[in-house]
Amino acid sequence: MKILLIVLVVVSYLMSSEKVVKKEHYSVEVIPKHMSVAEKKKRFFALLVPAIDDVYKKLYQQYLDAKRDIQNHTNPKKIEALKKKYKVTSDKALLIALKPHPVSITLAQAAMESAWGTSRFFRQANNIFGVHGLSSKGSVPARIKKGNRTVWVRKYNNIEEAIYAYYYMLSTGKKYRKFKKLNYEGKSVYEIIQGLKEYSERADGYVIELASMIRFNKLTRYDLKQAK
Repeated sequence: MKILLIVLVVVSYLMSSEKVVKKEHYSVEVIPKHMSVAEKKKRFFALLVPAIDDVYKKLYQQYLDAKRDIQNHTNPKKIEALKKKYKVTSDKALLIALKPHPVSITLAQAAMESAWGTSRFFRQANNIFGVHGLSSKGSVPARIKKGNRTVWVRKYNNIEEAIYAYYYMLSTGKKYRKFKKLNYEGKSVYEIIQGLKEYSERADGYVIELASMIRFNKLTRYDLKQAK
């Protein structure tokens, strides 16, 4: 009996150790066959969370640096360059533009726009957020048309580049001013996303789905603590 117990303990230990050591390796281009919903989400988070965290931290540090420079009246050329880049004229407008929104919102939009990382645009163009291109150059064609015009979706070199472009688009787009203001004021995630009605033609329906996505998948657990 003792020998049997020892064997069971050893087997259990080896199995648990194997689980710890084993690490999934995913790629953007390849979608494993016959994935369950749970496996699809696991792949999505493995690919997206590290990249989004990294971009967010860098953008937030840029925001803190600019805030300090404005308060201390230092690095005026750097501040002016940032104002030009983000298409603003005042110090406050710059800080509103620079402050990145929570990771939970980014993940929710990425999941919705890329069908949990399985869309053709994500696989072929690293395009996570359904961002349209202006022409065929550096883009891939969508399967839909507007009249006789082909719709193009932007192509990115990697996931990080796509995430930076997404944050920049929301920081500089006039239709997202409410979104950026709510984020700057430190409102809750569910209040901030009210400013994303114009991201999709579905308007209120898009925001409702976004809120549901965040709540159901508990995405706020990925939000990083911000310094005051």
